[in-house]
Amino acid sequence: MIRKIGVMTSGGDSPGMNAAVRAVVRTAIYFGMEVYGIRRGYQGMIEGDIYPMQAKDVSNIIQRGGTILKTARSKEFMTDEGIAKAYRQLQEHGIEALVLIGGDGTFRGAVKFFETYTIPAIGLPGTIDKDLAGTDYTIGFDTAVNTAVEAIDKIRDTAESHDRLFIVEVMGRDAGYIALNSGIACGAEDILLPETYTDIDEVLERIDMDERRKKTVHILVVAEGDDFGGADDLMKKVKERFPGMDTRAAILGHIQRGGTPTYADRVLASRLGYASVLALKEGRTQVMAGIVNGEVTYTPFSQAVKENSTISKDMLDMIRVLAV
Repeated sequence: MIRKIGVMTSGGDSPGMNAAVRAVVRTAIYFGMEVYGIRRGYQGMIEGDIYPMQAKDVSNIIQRGGTILKTARSKEFMTDEGIAKAYRQLQEHGIEALVLIGGDGTFRGAVKFFETYTIPAIGLPGTIDKDLAGTDYTIGFDTAVNTAVEAIDKIRDTAESHDRLFIVEVMGRDAGYIALNSGIACGAEDILLPETYTDIDEVLERIDMDERRKKTVHILVVAEGDDFGGADDLMKKVKERFPGMDTRAAILGHIQRGGTPTYADRVLASRLGYASVLALKEGRTQVMAGIVNGEVTYTPFSQAVKENSTISKDMLDMIRVLAV
């Protein structure tokens, strides 16, 4: 019977992390467990930045973006010395298991930790990029997409007023789900993703065809990790080919990480936080809790970080058809 658990957020922050922390803390307390918050992820674990949490500590946070536990990336934890320090801190606090809210780096750290000290751990997919296998959605993705959609809609107003071409860069270093979904939702003329090869000549040819058809508004959405480059690189090519075209680049950046989480992210985070504690009670470890087809599932960390969800070919084909 696990009596004391630690909960932490790690890596990049995402809207809904606080809702997940709330669910973990209150579920654990309901089942008679003690809960410790670990500030600043693995780095805080190494430094002993750990404190007991009560139900009142997570009051009025479900609607807040960011994370009350703070977050950080820790190079020290990937060393044997760093892992040993983290383990000693957990022992001093009597922590027997962990709930880790983060992305692939967080889960890789958990695998390395378990290999050395067999600390049971359940992961929650907290990342705006939706770049983990084993769940239909990740905590923060829905909010990030809605933030991007709102921004692109406003940019389109300006583009239409001035007959401009706008290249909008969204987050997505290795995965293009934010670009794909926000681009489709906003009627983008083209969407460039890390998962697909970008033929810049084809992109320019489609712009040229639109120009010949007197289409005066162009919105191109590009993920930051696209193989050709981001918005600035693409804008240079467009200006070289169309020097008379009024072209602008807009990089949305970190506004996609912040803000009040949507209802979808709050519900997802609450379900997964609750499920993570039940998983520990059942003796599970080294798995990520996710939602697939509306049901809670558990995917081994090694599989969750190894395999990204696949981009639907139907959606890629649809982009070309709807941009006509």
